[in-house]
Amino acid sequence: MTGEIRLATARVSDLAAVMRVMDAAFDPAYGEAWSGAQLLTLFALPSARVCLAWDGDEACGFSAARIAGPESELLLLAVDPQFRGRGIGALLIDDWRVWAGGQGAEDYFLEMRADNDAIHLYERAGFAECGRRSAYYRGSDGVVRDAITMRQSDTT
Repeated sequence: MTGEIRLATARVSDLAAVMRVMDAAFDPAYGEAWSGAQLLTLFALPSARVCLAWDGDEACGFSAARIAGPESELLLLAVDPQFRGRGIGALLIDDWRVWAGGQGAEDYFLEMRADNDAIHLYERAGFAECGRRSAYYRGSDGVVRDAITMRQSDTT
């Protein structure tokens, strides 16, 4: 670990690095991770972007987002557990908002499992709960969990 984190727009050739981070970061019990095929669809969309965080030559986090008019949605955000606590998640959120804002976005949304500890990261970034989907996620443990929709806006 070099300590200096570099962010860069991911390319199709970076798919293996993105998948390595996803596999390390997402607990398979919740079924939240995307497949490589699902991620590949984002690379083909001009309204979507995958951003990779690098520590030297090692991918350590990523975000995936899309834009629809004045709204942008964070589809995925992951930081490899061995790199957590270094502000990488916050860097990726800031990068997403700068990219989306440059494309005309004013409202930023994300959805997450209600018992996901990442809620603290999003709250620190200015997001607040704006909706809830009851019993949306079903984990392999049989527990059903709500989904929280969060929003941050440049207009408020």
